[in-house]
Amino acid sequence: MNTADNAAAPRQGLPAGVWALGFVSMFMDISSEMIHALLPVYMVTVLGTSSLTVGIIEGIAEATASITKIFSGALSDWLGKRKLLAALGYGLAAITKPIFPLAPSIGWLVAARFIDRIGKGIRGAPRDALIADITPPEQRGAGFGLRQSLDTIGAFAGPLLAIALMWATADHFQAVFWIAVIPAFVAVALIVFAVKEPERPAGLRRVRMPLRRSELRLLDATFWLVVTVAAIFTLARFSEAFLILRAQSIGLSLALVPIVLVVMNLAYSLSAYPVGVLADKASRPMLLAVGLVLLVAADLVLALIPDIAGLLIGVVLWGLHMGFTQGLLATLVADAAPAELRGTAFGMFNLITGIALLVASVLAGFLWDQIGPQATFLAGAAFALVTLVGLLPVRARLSMPNGQ
Repeated sequence: MNTADNAAAPRQGLPAGVWALGFVSMFMDISSEMIHALLPVYMVTVLGTSSLTVGIIEGIAEATASITKIFSGALSDWLGKRKLLAALGYGLAAITKPIFPLAPSIGWLVAARFIDRIGKGIRGAPRDALIADITPPEQRGAGFGLRQSLDTIGAFAGPLLAIALMWATADHFQAVFWIAVIPAFVAVALIVFAVKEPERPAGLRRVRMPLRRSELRLLDATFWLVVTVAAIFTLARFSEAFLILRAQSIGLSLALVPIVLVVMNLAYSLSAYPVGVLADKASRPMLLAVGLVLLVAADLVLALIPDIAGLLIGVVLWGLHMGFTQGLLATLVADAAPAELRGTAFGMFNLITGIALLVASVLAGFLWDQIGPQATFLAGAAFALVTLVGLLPVRARLSMPNGQ
């Protein structure tokens, strides 16, 4: 697939700010994934932690980001400004990156991961609300798909660099972690100098207390339906750290373990933008259902085919399911929320799905330690099937605004 050709026509119509935010995400993800592709194996093999501990750490880290998003999203609605908070979040994540190569113990790594995720939480909801503010409604699926696609290019470039650097440094984890600091600061420079926040529309209502009950009531039934579907879905989508541990469990060498995230994110990045463009023209619930079917298939392959071929097929399917669902869920949130409460809406969405991810990751780690990898992935398939069945009776409410 020639992604440059596919992007050429829509690119002219998308605002420059969406592209800039996409590249900001890409560079930060290069940095983060260079570290995170190695971190689970580093914790298990070098520091001697258990798979359950990895699950708890990953779940707490992501839940921390999600809890922070509700406050940063509401604050961006109160201020009427998004860029300042987004830049602050990226900056905080960047300055924590040097902690990873310097950390002498698991406690320091947990602290670094925790602070890094606070940075993610601060930037997440304002950034997504900013994309919704910048992008015309008829291109919103393409806008979120593009950002997600560029973000995910970074997510597979990071592990690819980690593999090359692990080989070049003879498995020197700290050296790779140091090099990962550089793209993080490139991302901060980009958001400060290349992203311009649009003027606030003259007639847009000022929000004094975004988290007040009277304001939250303006987030209607369709919004809460999107959140409910996403939360149940997230129970099936535990941390990608378990894909890395699956690679290790079937005998992949330490230097090659990050290939899992390279393959997954390549599939993710190639599918996210085309699916986003399609979401502006086709049935969004149908695309979401396709994503759930892909997740069920990924879990079954990873559970039942414990070899290299099964691993590669499983992670490709996992990446495709992400491409079909993550940008689409963000688009549905943007459509369902009032413009003046978009930050709060994205914050609430991320809070609830983050709690679900914490539960999913802890459960995945428990099943892995007590029964084995197969049980973890079969449980994920079961939750995905529950979500798919639950989606059927509510698909009309989640359809495009034009009724398609």
